[in-house]
Amino acid sequence: MQKKYLRLALATATAATLTGGLLTFTAATATAADSVHHPVADFDSDGYGDVAYSAGWATVGGKKGAGQIVALYGSPSGVTAGNRTTISQNTTGVPGSAETNDAFGWVSAYGDFNGDGFDDLATSAQWEDVDGDTDGGTVVIAWGSTNGLSGATTLKDPAVSSHDRWGTALAAGDFDGDGTEDLAVGSSSSTLYVFKGGIQKSGAYGGRYTVKTDIQSGGDTGPLVLAAGDVNGDRKSDLVVNGYETDSDYGFNTNFYVPGSASGLKASAAQEVKRGVITGIGDVNGDGFGDIVTGQDWDPTRDGSPSVPESVDGGKVHIVYGSASGPAAAVDVSQDSGNVPGSSERGDWFGSELSLGDINGDGLTDLVAGAPGENLDGVVNTGAVTVLYGTASGLDTGSGHQYFAQSTAGVPGSDEKDDAFGSEVKLTDVTGDGKADLTVGAYGENAYNGSVVYLPSDGTRITTTGARSLAPSAVGVSTDAQPAFGANAAN
Repeated sequence: MQKKYLRLALATATAATLTGGLLTFTAATATAADSVHHPVADFDSDGYGDVAYSAGWATVGGKKGAGQIVALYGSPSGVTAGNRTTISQNTTGVPGSAETNDAFGWVSAYGDFNGDGFDDLATSAQWEDVDGDTDGGTVVIAWGSTNGLSGATTLKDPAVSSHDRWGTALAAGDFDGDGTEDLAVGSSSSTLYVFKGGIQKSGAYGGRYTVKTDIQSGGDTGPLVLAAGDVNGDRKSDLVVNGYETDSDYGFNTNFYVPGSASGLKASAAQEVKRGVITGIGDVNGDGFGDIVTGQDWDPTRDGSPSVPESVDGGKVHIVYGSASGPAAAVDVSQDSGNVPGSSERGDWFGSELSLGDINGDGLTDLVAGAPGENLDGVVNTGAVTVLYGTASGLDTGSGHQYFAQSTAGVPGSDEKDDAFGSEVKLTDVTGDGKADLTVGAYGENAYNGSVVYLPSDGTRITTTGARSLAPSAVGVSTDAQPAFGANAAN
């Protein structure tokens, strides 16, 4: 499919991954519980949730686009610029070295991979040249500890000659239900590699197998985004794999649901689900099954070429309800649904980012959807986010919603052109009260320096009381050349 728009006009062209002619910037966010993977990362195991945000195009050691990732540690007062660890390939204990346009940290996933009670962080530099292999890619795991993330180990590519961009997609979960965290790794091939049975600091792991779904491979294809969670309620992680479908002349993005089983992910039982790029899995109606929530933010084309099926102006979110047999009935939500704030306008990119979590502690999963292309009062692509709350009948599109932009009273900053507020959203309990708080990325802030805005839960709703903005310079990220801090969060 020919590219119809740039999601945002980044001056650094390589700061986005081309997906089916449509630009996307992150991996998915929230998960439904399985036997081991927790919906909240805790790298220092102090009882406060942590988040990790990319600065994937940061300059490190004079190398533009080398990339960094920033772990922000939770506390009773939420996340702050001072309580964090900033990691690059020049960080002591991290394999490799910072190199131009490697994009280290752009993709990441958390999990307790070695079973020591501390969550770890898997991240990649998918465009790193490895032993003469251009764009071969590398994946490392940074290890959790009482002091947070410290040191890292390379997860070796088992088939270097078979693909490029090792680590272009990552997802963690317990896909076989054995009580240990697994890691799924994508590349330019249609084959996923799943590392199981615990991954150790030595680089050893308990086992490995491959999964292949019906998506294109080669070049800039392969699995583009992965999302894990328990859709069928069997306490094993299932996986949603996004990529270009193989049976379309236009290479539209699609998603495949691959169920977990006692022997791991079961490719033979894969089934196609709703289109889109970013997916989260969470129980929005409280029936005990994880629901697949996917943002399809593409506008229909108007030049005579085919549009992505089901696309609408401004974008929408699909909710595919889970059941004992897997994906079931589906409903859609757009800015024209019920009393959802705003209206569906071309270029809003509603649903281009989303996150799931329980903001009010009622046991139902709530949704935050970003619309980083939203124009407000004539300010182009300033961006906004919408909060929709879960109910027994699904997401409430009536009167219970919330809507935030940088012009909202109490939200730090102001509406500015191309800020892309909502270009990443993440619901995580960073205050330890059992309620999910919200962090919002605005990677276009200040000419693509980026920022992360913290908006806490007051136990009932997201609030601006205690809100703060974290700038890249405050978290150890250079603003030398458009680091795009806040573009992606670890899933």
